Amino acid sequence: MLIAFNKPFGVLSQFSSGKDDSPHPTLSGFGLPPKVYPAGRLDRDSEGLLLLTDDGQLQARITEPRHKMPKTYFAQVEGVPDEAALAALRRGVELKDGQTRPALAQAIAPPELWHRDPPIRYRKSVADSWLSLTITEGRNRQVRRMTAAVGYPTLRLVRWQVGEWSCEGLAPGEWRKIAG
Repeated sequence: MLIAFNKPFGVLSQFSSGKDDSPHPTLSGFGLPPKVYPAGRLDRDSEGLLLLTDDGQLQARITEPRHKMPKTYFAQVEGVPDEAALAALRRGVELKDGQTRPALAQAIAPPELWHRDPPIRYRKSVADSWLSLTITEGRNRQVRRMTAAVGYPTLRLVRWQVGEWSCEGLAPGEWRKIAG
């Protein structure tokens, strides 16, 4: 079975917090089928597509870097990246844990997304813009670290697509069965 879930902002990508008094909601509150597990993770402050499956081989194919499954993110960044910053993302950037693989990176118009609660901070004196980034790795907080490395910190991060699957048509907290 494969499930596409639109993980809301603030939700942990696991079924229990490990703490009885944790203030953060988990996947257990969304009526997902039993015995499915996340194929990858999204940070608590990231939103969008989280795939869940009960198939260990499929989970490995989605998450293991050797399979190079593309993951597309929409990143709202502080400032307006210039061509040099986009070119650096396309070449791969040096992070503390090594050089990233090249990304597909382009400036985009603001995507039509759901309202985020709470909204990102807005500052009149600092412009923001949107990027589409497709990566084939899954390092911890990788997209955020990549945009910061080229001088444009991420304000909002939405994973839109993994491989052929997207969260198109799913509101935050909604899920649909894709296969199985």
